[in-house]
Amino acid sequence: MRALVVLLVSLLVLAACGGQSKSEKAQKTVCDARADIGKQVNALKALTPATATVNGVRANINAIQDDLRKIVDAQSTLSDDRRAQVKAATDQFTAKVTQLVQQATKSLTLRGAATQLRAAVSDLATAYSQSIGKIDC
Repeated sequence: MRALVVLLVSLLVLAACGGQSKSEKAQKTVCDARADIGKQVNALKALTPATATVNGVRANINAIQDDLRKIVDAQSTLSDDRRAQVKAATDQFTAKVTQLVQQATKSLTLRGAATQLRAAVSDLATAYSQSIGKIDC
């Protein structure tokens, strides 16, 4: 009987706490943001000269930057090993995004815009798969 009472109290405590530790919540935040970055990269890859707009590309890039901020904010709550993995991947991907944005804003001509955009998106997709995409979720 006593074991049953202890079990019931434990279940109530877990239910009141939401059942997730801070580390688990941080992991979910990282995984959700990682998934959204993948979605944004795929949306950029699907663009064609006929469908690409400056505002559309800007929205995808802004969403990626927001997701990166979420990942960085969640890092401090992760376990040490997990934090190291996520930080390394985020740093690598952020550096590539920054480089691509800088390249894309340099002397962009209308004629070369489509070619540069395709190359930048291809590089972004590669950077994703080699960094953030490797985070286990």
